[in-house]
Amino acid sequence: MRVLVLNSGSSSVKYQVMDTATDKALVVGQVERIGSGGAILSQERAADGTRAKETGQILDHRDAIHAILELVRDPDRGGMAPEDAVEAVGHRVVHGGEAFTGAVVIDTEVEERIRDSIDLAPLHNPHNLAGIRAARSELPDIPHVAVFDTAFHASLPPRAFHYALPYVLYHRHRIRRYGFHGTSHRHVLRRSARLLGRDAASLRLISLHLGNGASACAIRDGRSLDTSMGFTPLEGLVMGSRSGDVDPAVVLHVMAREEVSASDAGGMLNKHSGLLGLSGISGDMRDLLQEEASGSERAQLALDVYAYRIRKYIGAYAAVLGGVDAVAFTGGVGENAPSIRSRALEELEFLGVQVEPEANDELVGGREGSFGRGSVSLLVIGSGEELTIARETEAALRGVGTAGD
Repeated sequence: MRVLVLNSGSSSVKYQVMDTATDKALVVGQVERIGSGGAILSQERAADGTRAKETGQILDHRDAIHAILELVRDPDRGGMAPEDAVEAVGHRVVHGGEAFTGAVVIDTEVEERIRDSIDLAPLHNPHNLAGIRAARSELPDIPHVAVFDTAFHASLPPRAFHYALPYVLYHRHRIRRYGFHGTSHRHVLRRSARLLGRDAASLRLISLHLGNGASACAIRDGRSLDTSMGFTPLEGLVMGSRSGDVDPAVVLHVMAREEVSASDAGGMLNKHSGLLGLSGISGDMRDLLQEEASGSERAQLALDVYAYRIRKYIGAYAAVLGGVDAVAFTGGVGENAPSIRSRALEELEFLGVQVEPEANDELVGGREGSFGRGSVSLLVIGSGEELTIARETEAALRGVGTAGD
C-alpha cells in the first residue's frame, strides 16, 4: 500500500510517501515557514534522487497540503508516476490520551476526540488536527488514519503510569504517565528483533530515542512496560532544551524567588533548560561535542549529565525488565554520536554490557548494526517513524494489529 505519511507542526509539514510492500520511501519532503510569504517546499524522489524546491506564499495547512499533493503527483518535478497514486494517508498525532490505544480510521467523531485532547498537548495536537482537516478536505475519497505517539505505551501497568498525587487528580483530569515517541520505540522493537533473529515478544529491550527530544522505554513481551516521558514530553532524560527529571519543588522555589509566572516557568523548563541551559552554548549535540573538544568545561558538564541520566535509566529499566537482552539507540544523537553511546554505557559491565569501540565508531550516518561484545546486545537502529506510521495505517485499514512486528 502507498501511504502518504504526514507530520503536521505549527509552521511545517513533513511528509513521505511510503510503499509498505517494500518498506521504502518513494518521495520525501517538507514544507517550512507556513504562514509566511517565504514558505519553502522541498522534495526528493527516492528512485533517482530528483529534487525539487519551491518558495512562495503558503498561509495555512490547507495551502501546504495542496502544494504537497501537486508536487507529489507531478513526475516532471520529482513526484511519482500516475500509477503510483496514494492509497491512504497516515497522520502522526502526538497525544491520544486514554481515548486511543491504537491507530484508528479518522471520521468526524475521531477528529472531535483529538480536539478534546488538545489540553494534554497544546503545542502539538492543534497542528496535527489542522493537518488532518486539511488533508481530508483535499483527499476526501481515500481513507485517513491517525497514529498516536502515546498508543504504544497504552500497555503500561497502573504501577508505572500513576503518579503519587491525590487520586482525585487522575479521576478528574487524567493526570498520569502517557509516554511519547511510541512509533519510534515500536520501530526499534521490530528492527532489533529482526537484526538479532529473535521473536520480538521474547526480547527484554531498552530502547533509547535520543534526539532533540529524548526518551527511554522498557519493553518486554512486545509491550511497553515503562517509559521516561510522562504526562508531557518534559519528564525523563536530559534533552536539547528540556530539563527532563527535576524536583518539582525547584520550580516552585524559582517561581517565588524570581517572581515568574507559570507560563514563564514552563518556558524555562521546555525551551531554556537541558543541554542548552547547562552549557549556556547550545542544545545541539554536534555543537557541544565540538566545544568539549576545544576545552569547554560547561559543554563537558552538559554532556556528562546527559550521559549519566541515560545510564541511570538503563539501570532502572534493567530492574523493571528482570534483566536485559539488548539496548538499542535511535534518533539523531543515538544514531550519530558514538562517544555519547559509549559514555552512557560506562560502568554497566555488571549487566553484561561491553562496548566494541571500533564497531561503535563505525555506526554513524544511518548505518545499523551491533557494537557489543558482552551478553547484552548493543544496537544502533535507523529512524523509522514514517515506516511505522505507514504500517500502522495499513494495519488499521485491514483491521489487524502490528504489535511486535
